[in-house]
Amino acid sequence: MTTSTPTTAITVGTGTCGIAAGADKVLAEIRRQLEQKGLTTVPVRETGCVGMCYDEVLVEVEQAGRKFLYGSVTPDRVERIVTQHVKAGAPVAEWVVLENDRDGKEASFLARQKRIVLRNCGHIDPLSLDDYIAHEGYKAIQKALKEMTPEKVIDTVLASGLRGRGGAGFPTGQKWKFARQSPGPEKYVVCNADEGDPGAFMDRSVCEGDPHSVLEGMMLCGYAIGADHGVIYCRAEYPKAIVNLRHAISELESRRMLGDNLFGSKFSFRVKIKEGAGAFVCGEETALIASIEGKRGTPRLRPPYPAVKGLWGKPTNINNVETLANIPWIILKGPAVLSSIGTEKSKGTKVFAMAGKVKRSGLVEVPMGISINQIIFDVCGGIVGDRAFKAVQMGGPSGGCIPAALGDTLIDYEGITKTGAIMGSGGMVVMDDTTCMVEMARFFLEFTQNESCGKCTSCRIGTLRMLEILERIVEGKGTPEDIPALLELGDHIKATALCGLGQTAPNPVLTTLKYFREEYEAHINDKRCPAHSCARLVKYVIDANKCVGCTVCARECPTKAIAGKVKEKHVIDQAKCVKCGKCITVCRFQAVTKD
Repeated sequence: MTTSTPTTAITVGTGTCGIAAGADKVLAEIRRQLEQKGLTTVPVRETGCVGMCYDEVLVEVEQAGRKFLYGSVTPDRVERIVTQHVKAGAPVAEWVVLENDRDGKEASFLARQKRIVLRNCGHIDPLSLDDYIAHEGYKAIQKALKEMTPEKVIDTVLASGLRGRGGAGFPTGQKWKFARQSPGPEKYVVCNADEGDPGAFMDRSVCEGDPHSVLEGMMLCGYAIGADHGVIYCRAEYPKAIVNLRHAISELESRRMLGDNLFGSKFSFRVKIKEGAGAFVCGEETALIASIEGKRGTPRLRPPYPAVKGLWGKPTNINNVETLANIPWIILKGPAVLSSIGTEKSKGTKVFAMAGKVKRSGLVEVPMGISINQIIFDVCGGIVGDRAFKAVQMGGPSGGCIPAALGDTLIDYEGITKTGAIMGSGGMVVMDDTTCMVEMARFFLEFTQNESCGKCTSCRIGTLRMLEILERIVEGKGTPEDIPALLELGDHIKATALCGLGQTAPNPVLTTLKYFREEYEAHINDKRCPAHSCARLVKYVIDANKCVGCTVCARECPTKAIAGKVKEKHVIDQAKCVKCGKCITVCRFQAVTKD
């Protein structure tokens, strides 16, 4: 016999970030505790990422109409939550991070957000079609089929001001219009879920947490442009996203909501998934098309654009996950609602993956027009350890570095482009004063150089030459001629590379040279890394005022570079030091520092 309250329910965040933090173990312990305490009628469900990745594992207990979200839940905390809250009705106050989605110590994380794309993520069961339908799911496509012509759907998207969220921000409605106007009986809708930027996980989280919103967006696009086939191109490194998308497609097909004559209309639409092998260049739409066709993923010259000649030579419209997830909301709410949000030329919201040295890492969705500083400090709580904010890399390897001095820059396409960066798909890597900007540029350039398809010389060879220069600089072997060489190479590659990957590859280098040239000069002229980050340019020293002569550092040093007797001050022989940093790690008195 159970003693549970019928209005009690438990939800566990089991997105990729939750699983990485141990959500599967927490979920198993919750079920075990409920069984043990005779509370087997309490429903336990799973959901996607709510965006608070920094506080995973997240567990929500809903009781008598009130929601309590627990953060940083571990298996050993489960018994108290079940006993005290689920069974006795008394929340464990010190572990609650949010109450009713608006109160609590983490309320400021959501206060400035406006959730359209992420409206369902973390709130619905992504494996339940009924749950999506209960949250206005598939009402937009039914409205379009019954009340709107394809041209009216396109006009609505145009009027909303929605711009593509995958890169340069081309107007979505205009892109659909081109595909609609292209002649031919067979057309395709492609969803680009090949999210490859380091530190970016927006599309993955939407596909995991709300796959039906993406599928409904594809249906609406298909109806608008006259396509009856859709393809989701998703990288194989997103296994949970692929599983959830396949489940959603299967459930729709079983209920005859995907296939022939949708919702009693003459419109038919089918979707399949193509798993990508992880090539960054396949995020470029012509390379993506080649990959779907079974060819090597290399870009081709445009025109013709995919709207004219795309997949299998047929007119094709390509949008990314975030763009498509906006569409059902726009059709239901009307274009004026989205266009009332944001700036004059950048309407709506933007989802950002916040990574790096920020306290609240995770997903945020903010109105266009908010500033960089407001996102980092108001939404994400500032910099870890309250260190100084130094810069943010926006747009991934294709983007650029924006210094803290430009932190008041408003988030819109034109404003970000003026800084030398790009909006891109929405990754933000936040850096503090311990980050070396030369090394950061080297890291991103190494990534794009490795990911270059090699088709054009300027990208294949040009990025390699730039990388070689950067590697010399961070090793203390740079020369004054290296800076003008980097600038010349960067400008040449941007002007001559075949596709967007090559054209934007120099951006991290060019923007760091623009805003942090003194760091390059310090590496080259003084053989010094101002951030004390580049191993070859760092000197480890022992502060004689702090050293107590415990000998731990000397015993742990792999090259025996540290000398000193017990209870006497120690010194480091710089000729023997290999700069491994072991001495800093083991010193309990903070006597070892970097110079």
